[in-house]
Amino acid sequence: KELEEPGQLQLRMLPKNMPQSPHLEIDAYMKPATEVAGDYYDFHQSDNGVLTVVVGDATGHGLKAGTVVTAMKSLFRTFAGEGHLSLVFNRSSRGLKEMNLRSLFMGLTMIKLDGARLRIASAGMPPALVYRAEKGLVEEMVIKAPPLGGISGYQYRELEYALSHGDVLVLMSDGFPERFNQDGEMFDYPRARRSLAEAASRRPSEIIEHFVRAGDYWANGRPQNDDITFVVLKVK
Repeated sequence: KELEEPGQLQLRMLPKNMPQSPHLEIDAYMKPATEVAGDYYDFHQSDNGVLTVVVGDATGHGLKAGTVVTAMKSLFRTFAGEGHLSLVFNRSSRGLKEMNLRSLFMGLTMIKLDGARLRIASAGMPPALVYRAEKGLVEEMVIKAPPLGGISGYQYRELEYALSHGDVLVLMSDGFPERFNQDGEMFDYPRARRSLAEAASRRPSEIIEHFVRAGDYWANGRPQNDDITFVVLKVK
């Protein structure tokens, strides 16, 4: 019961509704591996129409990871309206470091979408995947950086891309590509890219369903070893 209560509290902190946008279809999914998840996703819409999306993955599982997630949600709510992603990451990392959480860190991917303009920053997370509808290809947005709350003074950076009609953007934690089967083999990132290519013509909710089925089929009955989280955005 003591584990169930913080788990329910954590689930209540997740967004109850998806952001509404005339240009995007959006859906999200999270399945914890234990009673209290170390994964996190959230949204923020500014008055000028800029959409901010975040997906995070705290160190480990259980109550300790849940503590980091709670701290990160507070930081996100404080800094989400800030225009520069690198500044949000630098301040959030410093804030987590000052909480003296010791060996607990926060992996994070954050994007800002302003029309077709996409800006992204990442710290200790899998690459974001983007399906380019015009080319029929899946690309990886790779940003190598340590998780938040770790290295003092690390200067995070952001990249900028353009999205087009039909493009699909997937933000995820590593629970999906790093899921293991009965033989100890990892699903891995090439299969994650192929799964996106197979389902990219569908709606975000159906893309997520395809991911979940692919992961379950691969695991073949082996229990889920990590939290799994997706946020999928498709340009109308």
